[in-house]
Amino acid sequence: MSAAAKDPRPCSIADTLAVVGEKHSLLVLREVCLGNGRFDRLVRNIGAPRDILAARLKRLVEAGVLEKVAYQERPKRFEYRPTPAGLELEPVLMTLMAWGDRHLRDGDRPMVLAHDCGHDLRPVVTCAACGEAVRHEDISAHPQTPGWTTAGPEGL
Repeated sequence: MSAAAKDPRPCSIADTLAVVGEKHSLLVLREVCLGNGRFDRLVRNIGAPRDILAARLKRLVEAGVLEKVAYQERPKRFEYRPTPAGLELEPVLMTLMAWGDRHLRDGDRPMVLAHDCGHDLRPVVTCAACGEAVRHEDISAHPQTPGWTTAGPEGL
């Protein structure tokens, strides 16, 4: 049996979820991107138990998504800030928020993000090469891992 037959599909989505897919991790990133990087604010705004929140913060720092920065020396206190890699996840948060507004809240938007142009932000995924909005029917997958096709492992 080939390695592909017994192992799950190699996937950057799965790899990313290993970093940010745990309960509360994306909410931590939401709060930090909003400027709420102090532990007590994170606890209040997310509602996670303190021990769980501490574990998520540690994991996100280790993964390079957040950085821990001292803001007070005596007693030593820290806040969390997004790294460049963390900021790259911000459009994912915006897209998830827009999907939730449309499909889970019937258009009721508990938070509105405004763009510098003065309009409410409505995120759209676009192709970096041509600038066109990406639609499902316009994309095709090309597996790069030997032994894998879009349907799964070759020969199975």
